[in-house]
Amino acid sequence: MKILFISLLAFILVIIQANAATENFWCSNPGTRCYGKYVKCPDECPSTSSENPKAKVCYVNCNNPHCKPECKRRKPDCNTPGSACYDPRFIGGDGVVFYFHGKSNENFNLVSDSNLHINGRFIGHRPAGRTRDFTWIQALGILFNSYTFSLEATKAATWDGEVDHLKFTYNGQDLVIPEGSLSIWYSPQKDVKVERVSSKNSVIITLKDIAEILVNVVPVTKEDDRVHKYQVPANDCFAHLEVQFRFFKLSPMVDGVLGRTYRPDFENSAKPGVAMPILGDEEKYKTPSLLSAKCESCIFSEGGTEQKTSSIIDFGTLDCTRGASAGYGIVCRK
Repeated sequence: MKILFISLLAFILVIIQANAATENFWCSNPGTRCYGKYVKCPDECPSTSSENPKAKVCYVNCNNPHCKPECKRRKPDCNTPGSACYDPRFIGGDGVVFYFHGKSNENFNLVSDSNLHINGRFIGHRPAGRTRDFTWIQALGILFNSYTFSLEATKAATWDGEVDHLKFTYNGQDLVIPEGSLSIWYSPQKDVKVERVSSKNSVIITLKDIAEILVNVVPVTKEDDRVHKYQVPANDCFAHLEVQFRFFKLSPMVDGVLGRTYRPDFENSAKPGVAMPILGDEEKYKTPSLLSAKCESCIFSEGGTEQKTSSIIDFGTLDCTRGASAGYGIVCRK
């Protein structure tokens, strides 16, 4: 009888510990469908953070009609809407795959809204006999409220995964974010957060109430070079960014190479069934610098103007390690 009692007590303690380790969320943003409801993380991913960069974590979308959490990895998924990877291949907000080649060593607007502006700097080269450049996204420049933020993949002749190839700036000043998984930096106003997902070359940028950006730095590999015939020179592996954007809200007027695909009236001209559907308008989206808001279609205004937002609200992976204020609209409980 005593053995049975001890076994039962041990079982109860295990259940209590498991429940204590499982995070619960209260959706506190009145603009979401799940406002006022608690959402419990699944047993497969009981937490929103993990020291293992390959582990799945709890992802809560408070605008999901069913108010259910999901288990997702914290690195870019190049096969989902909002992604920009490879040379470069985009998947729009409408789910359609398209390519935008731009031009090497120039900057193009990816997203421009009243309170958010994101540019991309393209790198690449043009082998002899080709009519256009091979290009990759090497840097992102972000204008948000009255601040500027940039991150870039530093140039390398050969790739070394044990070296961090990320460089950051905030308001024009170099920003040092210590290496190490879960290393976090907040802007003074707590409206910009940068978290290292792994010790090097992988981060998540969160712009409070606006967007979440998952970023990896990767090289053009020898296999990529062989398959696509890039003819990569010996002194540059073209370290570049793999990016996945998750937007919390956008106005119906949003523009940009990627942003336009989130407009409710957008009609995608990419032809279905074509191996590499290309959307052009390079001159329309070209900007004079990485942190410039000037282009033919740019609508960003410093400080932002209040516009009606579309129904695209996608609350990303959240941080419960710094208390309720770090969740950006969701209160964490254990």
